[in-house]
Amino acid sequence: MKSLKLGFLILASTGLVLLGGLSNSNQAAQISKSLSGSTLILAKDQSSNHGDSHGKNAQVVENGAYHLEFVPEKEANGTHLDFYLQKGDNHEAIPNAKVTAQVQSPDGKQKSIPLSYDASGKHYTAVLPGNAAGQYQVKVTADIGGKKVDGRFSFKQ
Repeated sequence: MKSLKLGFLILASTGLVLLGGLSNSNQAAQISKSLSGSTLILAKDQSSNHGDSHGKNAQVVENGAYHLEFVPEKEANGTHLDFYLQKGDNHEAIPNAKVTAQVQSPDGKQKSIPLSYDASGKHYTAVLPGNAAGQYQVKVTADIGGKKVDGRFSFKQ
Protein backbone atom coordinates (compact mmCIF):
# COMPACT_ATOMS: atom_id res chain seq x y z
CA MET A 1 0.00 0.00 0.00
CA LYS A 2 2.86 2.37 0.88
CA SER A 3 4.59 1.68 -2.45
CA LEU A 4 1.34 2.48 -4.29
CA LYS A 5 1.05 5.82 -2.45
CA LEU A 6 4.72 6.58 -3.10
CA GLY A 7 4.32 5.75 -6.80
CA PHE A 8 1.30 8.04 -7.08
CA LEU A 9 3.17 10.83 -5.27
CA ILE A 10 6.13 10.53 -7.66
CA LEU A 11 3.85 10.47 -10.71
CA ALA A 12 1.89 13.52 -9.51
CA SER A 13 5.10 15.44 -8.70
CA THR A 14 6.57 14.67 -12.11
CA GLY A 15 3.38 15.85 -13.79
CA LEU A 16 3.42 19.13 -11.87
CA VAL A 17 7.07 19.74 -12.74
CA LEU A 18 6.38 19.11 -16.44
CA LEU A 19 3.27 21.29 -16.36
CA GLY A 20 5.22 24.12 -14.73
CA GLY A 21 7.91 23.87 -17.40
CA LEU A 22 5.36 24.11 -20.19
CA SER A 23 3.52 27.10 -18.74
CA ASN A 24 6.25 29.66 -19.49
CA SER A 25 4.33 32.79 -20.54
CA ASN A 26 7.08 33.84 -22.98
CA GLN A 27 6.58 30.74 -25.09
CA ALA A 28 3.93 30.44 -27.77
CA ALA A 29 1.82 27.82 -26.02
CA GLN A 30 -0.27 26.54 -28.88
CA ILE A 31 -2.59 23.59 -29.06
CA SER A 32 -4.18 22.49 -32.28
CA LYS A 33 -6.99 20.07 -32.82
CA SER A 34 -9.28 19.23 -35.66
CA LEU A 35 -12.86 20.38 -35.21
CA SER A 36 -15.33 19.66 -37.98
CA GLY A 37 -12.88 20.27 -40.80
CA SER A 38 -11.33 23.45 -39.39
CA THR A 39 -8.17 23.87 -37.40
CA LEU A 40 -8.42 25.48 -33.99
CA ILE A 41 -5.33 27.07 -32.50
CA LEU A 42 -5.08 28.41 -28.96
CA ALA A 43 -2.65 31.21 -28.12
CA LYS A 44 -1.40 32.67 -24.86
CA ASP A 45 -0.44 36.31 -24.35
CA GLN A 46 2.76 36.93 -26.24
CA SER A 47 4.43 39.62 -28.21
CA SER A 48 4.62 39.27 -31.94
CA ASN A 49 8.09 38.15 -32.96
CA HIS A 50 7.90 38.73 -36.69
CA GLY A 51 9.07 42.34 -36.81
CA ASP A 52 5.79 44.00 -37.77
CA SER A 53 4.18 43.72 -34.36
CA HIS A 54 0.89 45.49 -33.94
CA GLY A 55 1.30 46.35 -30.26
CA LYS A 56 2.54 45.08 -26.95
CA ASN A 57 -0.74 43.24 -26.34
CA ALA A 58 -0.48 41.32 -29.62
CA GLN A 59 -1.21 37.61 -29.55
CA VAL A 60 0.00 35.61 -32.54
CA VAL A 61 -1.06 32.28 -34.01
CA GLU A 62 0.47 30.62 -37.05
CA ASN A 63 -2.16 28.30 -38.53
CA GLY A 64 -0.78 26.53 -41.58
CA ALA A 65 -0.37 29.20 -44.27
CA TYR A 66 -2.29 31.75 -42.19
CA HIS A 67 -0.96 34.28 -39.69
CA LEU A 68 -3.52 35.50 -37.14
CA GLU A 69 -2.77 38.38 -34.80
CA PHE A 70 -5.19 39.64 -32.16
CA VAL A 71 -4.71 42.99 -30.40
CA PRO A 72 -7.16 44.13 -27.68
CA GLU A 73 -6.85 47.77 -26.51
CA LYS A 74 -8.88 49.12 -23.60
CA GLU A 75 -10.84 52.31 -24.31
CA ALA A 76 -13.16 54.48 -22.23
CA ASN A 77 -16.37 52.85 -23.54
CA GLY A 78 -15.12 49.29 -24.09
CA THR A 79 -12.33 47.36 -25.74
CA HIS A 80 -11.14 48.01 -29.28
CA LEU A 81 -10.43 44.69 -31.03
CA ASP A 82 -7.98 44.56 -33.93
CA PHE A 83 -7.52 41.31 -35.84
CA TYR A 84 -4.87 40.88 -38.54
CA LEU A 85 -5.59 38.04 -40.95
CA GLN A 86 -2.63 37.40 -43.22
CA LYS A 87 -1.30 34.69 -45.52
CA GLY A 88 2.10 33.46 -46.58
CA ASP A 89 5.64 34.18 -45.47
CA ASN A 90 5.29 37.86 -46.35
CA HIS A 91 2.07 38.18 -44.29
CA GLU A 92 -0.12 39.50 -47.09
CA ALA A 93 -3.44 40.86 -45.77
CA ILE A 94 -6.66 38.99 -46.64
CA PRO A 95 -9.36 41.63 -47.15
CA ASN A 96 -12.34 39.52 -48.24
CA ALA A 97 -12.99 37.20 -45.29
CA LYS A 98 -16.04 37.08 -43.05
CA VAL A 99 -14.65 37.48 -39.52
CA THR A 100 -16.57 37.00 -36.27
CA ALA A 101 -15.41 37.08 -32.65
CA GLN A 102 -17.20 35.00 -30.02
CA VAL A 103 -16.41 36.72 -26.72
CA GLN A 104 -17.03 35.30 -23.27
CA SER A 105 -16.92 38.02 -20.62
CA PRO A 106 -15.72 37.46 -17.03
CA ASP A 107 -19.34 36.90 -15.88
CA GLY A 108 -19.74 34.04 -18.38
CA LYS A 109 -22.00 35.87 -20.84
CA GLN A 110 -21.22 35.37 -24.53
CA LYS A 111 -21.48 37.81 -27.41
CA SER A 112 -20.97 37.37 -31.12
CA ILE A 113 -19.28 40.40 -32.67
CA PRO A 114 -18.76 40.80 -36.43
CA LEU A 115 -15.47 42.45 -37.37
CA SER A 116 -15.33 44.73 -40.40
CA TYR A 117 -12.34 45.25 -42.66
CA ASP A 118 -10.40 48.52 -42.35
CA ALA A 119 -8.66 48.87 -45.74
CA SER A 120 -6.32 51.65 -44.59
CA GLY A 121 -5.03 49.56 -41.66
CA LYS A 122 -5.27 46.25 -43.53
CA HIS A 123 -7.02 44.53 -40.62
CA TYR A 124 -10.42 43.68 -39.16
CA THR A 125 -11.82 45.72 -36.30
CA ALA A 126 -14.71 46.07 -33.84
CA VAL A 127 -15.47 47.52 -30.41
CA LEU A 128 -16.52 45.27 -27.56
CA PRO A 129 -18.79 47.41 -25.38
CA GLY A 130 -18.43 47.38 -21.59
CA ASN A 131 -15.58 47.49 -19.11
CA ALA A 132 -16.13 44.53 -16.77
CA ALA A 133 -12.93 43.62 -14.96
CA GLY A 134 -11.54 40.12 -15.38
CA GLN A 135 -10.49 37.54 -17.96
CA TYR A 136 -12.11 37.50 -21.43
CA GLN A 137 -12.01 34.47 -23.71
CA VAL A 138 -12.19 35.13 -27.46
CA LYS A 139 -12.64 32.75 -30.38
CA VAL A 140 -12.13 34.44 -33.74
CA THR A 141 -13.45 32.63 -36.81
CA ALA A 142 -12.49 33.74 -40.31
CA ASP A 143 -14.34 32.33 -43.31
CA ILE A 144 -11.95 32.69 -46.25
CA GLY A 145 -13.77 31.64 -49.39
CA GLY A 146 -15.47 28.74 -47.62
CA LYS A 147 -12.42 27.68 -45.59
CA LYS A 148 -12.74 28.34 -41.86
CA VAL A 149 -9.71 29.34 -39.82
CA ASP A 150 -10.13 29.67 -36.05
CA GLY A 151 -7.95 31.03 -33.29
CA ARG A 152 -8.52 31.33 -29.55
CA PHE A 153 -7.20 34.25 -27.56
CA SER A 154 -7.69 35.77 -24.12
CA PHE A 155 -7.13 39.11 -22.47
CA LYS A 156 -7.55 40.70 -19.06
CA GLN A 157 -9.17 44.04 -18.22
